[in-house]
Amino acid sequence: MHGLNINESPWAEISRSLDCEILDIRRRSGNEFSQTCAIHCSSQDYFVKLSPNIDSLEAEEDGLKALANSKAIRVPKLILSGTTNSGGFLVTELLNLHMAKPSFPRLAQDLIALHRTTGTIFGWHRDNYIGGSRQQNPFCNNWTEFFREARLHYQLSLAQKNGYSFSLQTLGEQVLSGLPEILNHHDPVPSLVHGDLWQGNCGFTTDGVPVIYDPAIYYGDRETDLAMSQLFGGFPQVFYDAYREAWPLDPGWEVRQLVYNLYHILNHLNLFGRTYLQQAEATARKILSEIR
Repeated sequence: MHGLNINESPWAEISRSLDCEILDIRRRSGNEFSQTCAIHCSSQDYFVKLSPNIDSLEAEEDGLKALANSKAIRVPKLILSGTTNSGGFLVTELLNLHMAKPSFPRLAQDLIALHRTTGTIFGWHRDNYIGGSRQQNPFCNNWTEFFREARLHYQLSLAQKNGYSFSLQTLGEQVLSGLPEILNHHDPVPSLVHGDLWQGNCGFTTDGVPVIYDPAIYYGDRETDLAMSQLFGGFPQVFYDAYREAWPLDPGWEVRQLVYNLYHILNHLNLFGRTYLQQAEATARKILSEIR
């Protein structure tokens, strides 16, 4: 059981909900926000995410349902969810994901299909989470306003509360003021986006089918997914070539990529500390150099 007691909550509750006996529990990963495990039951295996933050699990369930309903790209199949005295749990199918037979052109095609799932307004019907941070998703007709207020201004305010004042806040205010110059000429349709697309939230089945998970979805600019995917190592170039060949990006996307990724860098600063401070300030300066 790898130190996990099958008779303790939440495992007893999960066993009752699945109506099967849990024979083995294997811890996958864990942090202060959540813990993931693979469980072997008498009938089949499942993937379980546990969190003391029930709202974050409900948001993830909502996102997985929306991605599944788009029929654009594969996500883990939802089995059930529930609560215990210590928080909540989310149970999905257990997929054997790896990089043995990746098809990054197929990932590009599926992501385009997702992005062609469009709405009439930016935002989402509820707030959700980007890592351990709450992500605000107010409905808004104006993309520049949405990204300035619900993304950058929100994270800069958190950074100030966390003690990151002085130069970061000065640079941040200058970026916020200059944002219309970068984004106002850009008129994206509200596309359904994953919201937190990077290597750690993507995998491939044994036959090469792409699977995405851990969504932070909303209707936004499709370029936000492409920008985020390049922030921490990126996907192979064949992915970006396939995407842009099928659906070219508008001029100026390189600068918008900096703007969109500043949001994620600020989020990492607020979640994990000042090791991201220099990167946040450097990114803000790069953005400002394109405005001046």
